[in-house]
Amino acid sequence: MTGTGHPRRWWALGALALALLAFGLDVTILNVALPTLATDLQASTSQLQWFANAYTLVLAAGLLPAGTLGDRFGQKPLLLGALTTFGLASLACAYAADAGQLIAARALLGVGAAVLVPLSMSMLTVLFPAEERGRAIAVWTTAMAIGIPLGPVLGGWLLDHFWWGSVFLINVPLVVLGIAALAWLLPRTRGSGGVRFDGPGIALSSAGLLALTYGLVTAGEDGWLAPAALVPMLAGGLLLAGFGLRLRRAAHPLVDLALFRAPGFTWGAVLATVASFALMGAMFVLPQYFQAVLGADALGTGLRLLPIVGGLLVGVRVAERVRPRLGAKVVVATGFGLITAGLVAGATTSVSDGYGFVAAWVSLVGLGLGFALPPAMDLAMGAIGPARSGVGSGLLQAMRQVGGTFGVAVLGTVLNAGYRAGVDVTGLPPAAAAAARDSAAAGVKVARATGAPGLLDSVRTAFVAGSGTALLVCAALTTLGLALAVAYLPRQAADRAQSEHGVLTG
Repeated sequence: MTGTGHPRRWWALGALALALLAFGLDVTILNVALPTLATDLQASTSQLQWFANAYTLVLAAGLLPAGTLGDRFGQKPLLLGALTTFGLASLACAYAADAGQLIAARALLGVGAAVLVPLSMSMLTVLFPAEERGRAIAVWTTAMAIGIPLGPVLGGWLLDHFWWGSVFLINVPLVVLGIAALAWLLPRTRGSGGVRFDGPGIALSSAGLLALTYGLVTAGEDGWLAPAALVPMLAGGLLLAGFGLRLRRAAHPLVDLALFRAPGFTWGAVLATVASFALMGAMFVLPQYFQAVLGADALGTGLRLLPIVGGLLVGVRVAERVRPRLGAKVVVATGFGLITAGLVAGATTSVSDGYGFVAAWVSLVGLGLGFALPPAMDLAMGAIGPARSGVGSGLLQAMRQVGGTFGVAVLGTVLNAGYRAGVDVTGLPPAAAAAARDSAAAGVKVARATGAPGLLDSVRTAFVAGSGTALLVCAALTTLGLALAVAYLPRQAADRAQSEHGVLTG
């Protein structure tokens, strides 16, 4: 290591990006395989939901403990262990003999992801000096984002040519290459002996995040007042409140509350969470639109999502060039302005609009995310010392994870309410009417099966109206993000500002 960072830092970042690509792919690739899994593994609807939920819940619960372990023992050995776990779990998923085995393997996959995500980010504080960390975080963010639209593209192609297990085996070569590259390129990092385990804090935070995430996922499916959603959400809130009290009273808390006195961390983390809400909300609405309204299959859906990544790549590049002159406050605020403009334009989409209009506003949303998300995370990480970068990045990623899950739940509820209020099922048998009102995808199937006059048009019109309302709700939140960025966000990361004023050397 030198005062300008590790000599192989950009190669090491490339290796981390390769590992994160596998994580990004796994976020969406499962969705393509669900119909096949329902048939081949004879999985029930509940089991199909748990294929996704087992992964999401373990990921949410494990982020903070994983960050603490990284601070205690060093990032490199745990990152290699996480990738190994991720690869073995992918193999177990591919060759699962029944639904129970696949659920267990997906949970193990979540363990690997829970370690990989926060520790790969905390490693950036070790590899890069403050003035380069923003660019490194931009690459880190892009590596994960690219996998999201590529998941359906690769998954659709694999299912057309191979059996369903191939959608999990795609992770294995990426993991093997990632392990080899990281073992060679990453410096050996020493843990801090001063980091003590806060057992009660870990238990409260993990249980609270797990319960809250489960409640939010269930709320998106069953409604906010359903007992299966309301009870775990309330329990999660109480557990997290207990975690907050624990942080105030513990001699060695899991998270130092002084961290939240740093504007860079507090507002950087909040705005990164708002951006994640917008990203995951858009990624929830768009695939349904492409399939129900434009008639795209899984492969076509993935291809139609690529403009959001293209916009993100351009946004990251431009933001990195203008940030030294304008500062993070202006860049992040501009990003939220672009996201809001894209979402408002998206809310005006009609059934008759072609893909060109949709691609334009989706690209604008991606451009805004490229402006807003990496600088916000850089400001948060700049307020964390290297000795606590693991738990700090774990907290940041936990907030983003909850924000994304909350986005899907809220916008899903708004979209479904708008769709059900607008779809006309007059004249349909009760069973067919109930199915058509359940979702736009089901409505399209009912329309094609029954040939009911006007039903297909009604389904598409109702869905577009519901999605427009959902996008406006999302735009309202990103407008709040713009206001918060202007009011509270620092111009640059704390450690970079100190370095420029001569407080830090090397």
